[in-house]
Amino acid sequence: MKAATVKQIKDELSERSPKELLEYCLRLSKFKKENKELLTYLLFEASDEESFIHSIKNEMDEQFENVNRKNFYYTKKGIRKILASVKKHNRYSQNKETEVDLLIYFCQSIKNFSPSIRRSSTMMNLYNRQIEMIKKKIEKLHEDLQYDYGQALEDL
Repeated sequence: MKAATVKQIKDELSERSPKELLEYCLRLSKFKKENKELLTYLLFEASDEESFIHSIKNEMDEQFENVNRKNFYYTKKGIRKILASVKKHNRYSQNKETEVDLLIYFCQSIKNFSPSIRRSSTMMNLYNRQIEMIKKKIEKLHEDLQYDYGQALEDL
């Protein structure tokens, strides 16, 4: 089965009743965890972006505490998993400020992580890629926010 384009889906959904749309959303939430997480964000967390950011930061702190530090292979794997989680939440939000804020927090956490990531060129490359990504995203923000986030970026 070939998937329809977004435009085709949008046109078809505009012709459906609210009851049918509700059934579609509930059915979608049963198939993938990400669908359910996105619906949870849209329904419960999108109205209060600050608490969403705070909850993601707390989740990141817990994940960093639980990273296996005994073997550097598992440490790298754990840190990549945290980054994937951050990027997933950024996709849900689609807010540039939230994205920059969470990436800066991730970089601060990885910088303060023990054992130091400086032992691994792979982890330093991952860190540097995130810094470059933050720089690009900061350029798209309002001037006041560019200054504030620029200061935070310099600390990294």
